This record gives sequence, structure tokens and C-alpha cells, in this order.
Amino acid sequence: MTGTLTPHMLALIAFCILTETAREVCFKHSADNEVLSAALVKPVTWLGVIFWALELIGWTVVLEHVPLSIAFPLMALSYVVIVLAGAWIFKEQINLRHAAGVLFITAGVACVGATGL
Repeated sequence: MTGTLTPHMLALIAFCILTETAREVCFKHSADNEVLSAALVKPVTWLGVIFWALELIGWTVVLEHVPLSIAFPLMALSYVVIVLAGAWIFKEQINLRHAAGVLFITAGVACVGATGL
């Protein structure tokens, strides 16, 4: 492990962020106004499980090559992407305090990412 981020590893981390976001969107969609037993039989729930499995595989490969202290904070970008997906897909509201928190997460990720280069 070199402790640096290669373009390949950055792309794989981005893939993990996108699959995590897709998983959460699927789970939210299946759980929206449903009881658990009804949500569990929806195909979109199982699509979320497939996204989880894809993320697991990608994340394992990332951790083989990138230190956890760099890779894990970069995954915090999933919080930002999930907030944006919630606003875009589910029309969830983002207030000023929420937006400020997302901005701070993004700034922190940028600092961590810069140390890994």
C-alpha cells in the first residue's frame, strides 16, 4: 500500500459513492409509506441489496490499496451525494443549516483527499 490515491482508486471510490447513493435511494423508495413486510418484497428493495453487494466488492478492493484513514473520509462524499439525491428525487427540503453541514463535509473531504495525493 503506497498511501496515495491513483486515478483508478479515485474512480473506484466514486463508484462506491454512487452505488451507496443508489442503494439508499432504492431503500428509501421501497420504504416510503410501507410497512417492513411490504417493503421487503418489492423489487426495488432487492435492487438496493444488489447495489450494496457491488459497493462491498468495490470497497474491499479500495481498502486493499488505499489507507483507511484516507479512503473512509473520502466516502463521506456519499453524505453529500445522498442529500442531493434526496432533494432531487424525493423533493426533500435542504435548509441553510443542512446546506452548511454539507459544505463542511465537502471541505473536510477536500482536505483529506489532498493529503492522499
